[in-house]
Amino acid sequence: MAHSASSRTVIFAALLGNLLVAATKFGAAIVTGSASMLSEAIHSLIDTGNQGLLLVGIRRATRPATALHPFGHGLELYFWTFVVALLIFGLGAGVSFFEGVVHILHPQPLAHVAVNYAVLVASIVFEGSVWLFALRAFRKDGKGKRGWVEAVQVSKDPTVFTVLFEDTAALAGLAVALVGNILAECLDMPVFDGVASIVIGCILAVTAGFLARESQSLLTGEGVAPEVLVALRRMALAAEGVERLNEIRSMHFGPHDVLVAISVDFRNDMSAGQVETVVSALERQIKQHYPDVTRVFVEAQDSHTQPAGVATTGAGAPTP
Repeated sequence: MAHSASSRTVIFAALLGNLLVAATKFGAAIVTGSASMLSEAIHSLIDTGNQGLLLVGIRRATRPATALHPFGHGLELYFWTFVVALLIFGLGAGVSFFEGVVHILHPQPLAHVAVNYAVLVASIVFEGSVWLFALRAFRKDGKGKRGWVEAVQVSKDPTVFTVLFEDTAALAGLAVALVGNILAECLDMPVFDGVASIVIGCILAVTAGFLARESQSLLTGEGVAPEVLVALRRMALAAEGVERLNEIRSMHFGPHDVLVAISVDFRNDMSAGQVETVVSALERQIKQHYPDVTRVFVEAQDSHTQPAGVATTGAGAPTP
């Protein structure tokens, strides 16, 4: 399963950037004693680890098929994306909540706040650059005219949209930390620093929940997009000798690794050789129009033998 160079570049850029930013934030947190800055430092460190896990997922997903895994290892990419979501929630959100509660219960005045301001502003500039880079890659990956949520749901490559959402959460967290530090200093109420840490935890929890939902859906077997399903149905019905389409089922084993299974009812007067010719032509046509479809299985089956409730398309809608 091939992955675009842009996906790897986005991940590498985010990994190196988050590693440098995390080190800077940890230094600022130690100097100033800021809970929100410590939360941001941990956030950046977790993001660094997450990008490393995405690279592991890409590498493991490209392993060839074996007797034990005859369809390859493409689903491992979705598994590691799910692990990333769990880490964001368990470590990122958990630590942010904890630090926030501690600093609300035992507020401490911030020291050298100017250091926090400098680090936060610099981090916003850098994270913004990485975010724009990830955004361009996501648009190129197929956002098109779709809305953001719809584009993520349709996308089968979690590497790019995971980095994009992580960077979005990072920018939001940085803005919250900056506001929290300003309020804590200007109002002489260090409790706002703890409140900012809790808000950062909420942002991470929401991000983790969204990523977990999308990766879980991919991991449990998403089919092709509805418009692709309609085109596949049209091709099958247009094939010579096909009287009825019984069902179409599809599943993504990776962003560019799709299995399509089609059951059709051929005319009874066709010979086995004629059926084989039509099936081969249909397979070639599908793969030519949709290169991501790597496996096509066409079954010749009498529609009258279909059990009740089985004649469905890959989207779950009844076939007339």
